[in-house]
This record gives sequence, C-alpha cells and structure tokens, in this order.
Amino acid sequence: MSDEIRWGILATGKIAQTFARDLALVPDARLVAVGSRRLESAQSFAAEHGADGSGTAAYGSYEELVADPDVDVIYVATPHAFHLDNARLCFEAGKHVLCEKPLTLDTGDAEEMVRLAGEHDRFLMEAMWTACHPVVRELRTRLAAGEFGRPRHLHAELGFRVDAGPDDRMLDPALGASALLDMGIYPLTIAHLLLGEAEQLTATADLSDRGIDLDVAVVGRYPGGALATMTASMTSYSSRRAEIATDQGRIQFDDFHHPSKAVFTPYVEGPGSWVVEPGTPVEVLGEEPVIGQGYGNEIAEVGRCLRAGLRESPQVPHAQTLTLLRQMDDVRAQVGVTFPG
Repeated sequence: MSDEIRWGILATGKIAQTFARDLALVPDARLVAVGSRRLESAQSFAAEHGADGSGTAAYGSYEELVADPDVDVIYVATPHAFHLDNARLCFEAGKHVLCEKPLTLDTGDAEEMVRLAGEHDRFLMEAMWTACHPVVRELRTRLAAGEFGRPRHLHAELGFRVDAGPDDRMLDPALGASALLDMGIYPLTIAHLLLGEAEQLTATADLSDRGIDLDVAVVGRYPGGALATMTASMTSYSSRRAEIATDQGRIQFDDFHHPSKAVFTPYVEGPGSWVVEPGTPVEVLGEEPVIGQGYGNEIAEVGRCLRAGLRESPQVPHAQTLTLLRQMDDVRAQVGVTFPG
C-alpha cells in the first residue's frame, strides 16, 4: 500500500457529498473515482469534489467503478438495503470497503459481509465515525480509567423532522427506512462505547402507516448496573445532547453527534442538608484535531489500517458492528418493524 490512499465513492447522494468534502481535508488521501447509476450525476460529483488536476474518473455504473485499477478502497454510500450487494461487488473486484452505517439491515446480512471480506482478504469497516471521533475516544479512555467516577446513567437523543415523499429512502420500507437505523444507531453506539455492551434493551416506538418506526425510545441496562435512555426521531427536533451522570458529577456533550468537546462538572457537598455544588468544570478534548465534520477522522483511520495491512479497525471492529446490529434487530422485533424480504 502506497502512502497515498486512493478512494472511490459508490453513489452520489447527500452523505457522499459530505464525505467527499471531508476526504479533501485528509492528508495522503485522494478521490480518484466516483460511480453512479447515472453518468451525469457521477460527472457532476467528480467536477465538484475531485481535486484540481487529479483526473477524478466518473462512471455511469458501479461495475465500472470497482473495475478501476487506480482505486484502493471504496466508500459505499447507497441506502442500507443495497449495502451487501454493493460490498460484494467491491470485494469481488479486489477493493477494500468502508460501508456507510448501518452496515446492513440486519445481523445476518452483516455477518455475510464480514465473511465475504475474509474470503477475499479485504479490509472492511462500518462508517461509524463516532467511534473514530477524537473527543469520544478521549472521553472513553478517561472514563474507563475512573477519572470522572463511576457512570450510572446516560441519556442521548438524536432526531430531526423528515419532510420527504413516500419514495424517499428515509420513508420507504423497501430501502430500510427507520428512525432507529438512521438516528438511533448513534445513541446506541455512544452508550456502547462509554458504558460497555448492553445487557438488556427495552423499546417502544410510534410507527408510520407503512410500518416503519418514526420515533423510538430505548431503555438499556449496562455493565455495573448503569442505565441508559435513548431516543431517535424523524418527526421532531431533538437537542442532540448526551449526558452521563456519575457518582462524582456530570459529563455533557452539547452535540454528541458532532461534538467539539465534552465537559465534566464535579459535584461537591455544600453547607446544609442535601446540598451539592458544582465544582470547576474539566474540558475533554481529543489528542488530535477533528477533521471536517468528523468523517475525516474515520477516513484517516481507514488509511492507517490499510498502510498497516489490517483487515479491520480496532476503533470500529467487526464484533462491535455486529453487536450493535443485534441490538437493533432486538429493538425492531420489540416494536414490530420488519423490512420487505
């Protein structure tokens, strides 16, 4: 693997646009090709996001993209329902894969994707950039070391109003529409990273007339008796906050989806009965800068792994991805959401 990691992007939707902007900020990473089902879309994307003089290729099919010999790794940015087939296409062409989250619609398909990566000896990582975020990684390390006390309760919420037609991927069951899969995966992930693997999850949801979860709330029990409450919504605007109550104080993210920092506020006993007062806040920052909106850090992690000859990332290991998919399978079963096929 050369010092420069040469990227291809499969699909040209909104998430691919954001990814490409962060990719341009990562040293020794370059967009060399993009593929779409429409050549015009690929050409427009390449013209907007290809580096000057890089000769970014534009292809009107995914098959042409994966056949490009100049591409080292492909970012799969299609709707969830197509991830397995798209990744299979990449692996069979000898390409490494970074696949948008969730990896697939269910655990069975994700296990098959991991198997295919092993069969073809290719790198595979879910694009869960939260696990690569410098602030989250630093907080995880310091919390595990006991620096901020024992975590007892976590709350995280993520939601925004989705105004789209019935055929949009956010609302179409055939494309894997789900507040849980699109937004809820983030609260579940932050709880997993900071508290450990859930021992029990209990969920409720409000479903659309087509049977997808528009709003979902999950209560979880985690190691050591820690509890978590997590919500996701496609009908309302959440605070996007995450907070952790410990036996020594509180940790707060102003926006855990795109954090710039976390703040721990210790609490100390004040004069009188049942009086506690906040102490001096402690800011938690990452040891490395946040690249762009944070996608750049996952891009850098892929590059680090490929240069080291790894086939999975220690920051986003396959076991973690599969664990979170099993949790979402469990939640979907509890609330009665199924996908066609």
